Amino acid sequence: MNVLTLLISLVFPACASVGAAGLVVPPPGELTHLLRPSAPNSALAGPAGFAPRPDLVLPPYPVPAARLYAAVRAVAAGQERTFLQAEDPATLEVRYVARSAVFNFPDLIVAQVSSRAEDSSVLVLYSRSLYGRSDLGVNRARIAAWIAALDAMLRPPNRS
Repeated sequence: MNVLTLLISLVFPACASVGAAGLVVPPPGELTHLLRPSAPNSALAGPAGFAPRPDLVLPPYPVPAARLYAAVRAVAAGQERTFLQAEDPATLEVRYVARSAVFNFPDLIVAQVSSRAEDSSVLVLYSRSLYGRSDLGVNRARIAAWIAALDAMLRPPNRS
């Protein structure tokens, strides 16, 4: 931990923690009754018709829910300074903490996959800052990057 992080942690205690430590794990099912903050420090991606209205509307993925869930976990595992906080494979919900590089600010990420049919599933992905009024677009950029990585991972191979 650098000196700046140590000083910041006097005001923002969660910045003193490493990984996902020091943060309360919300109960499963948060996305079923999600209330977005009025501050512009979160981003939501989900299917059309999801409430609250997503910032990024996602079409259904043409894969079984278990495969999409595994892909979400693989994408998250490849992200820098992103740590598993909790997961519930029974409900296909997983939570992560992403830490900023300099001040170690924590952002909370939750992903939930639901089955639409045998070979169709949907994803809800929510990322929010724990501290601050504005995130300068970090959360939206994060979910866009995760979605791009998922799309590349799940894209059917080209057949010539």
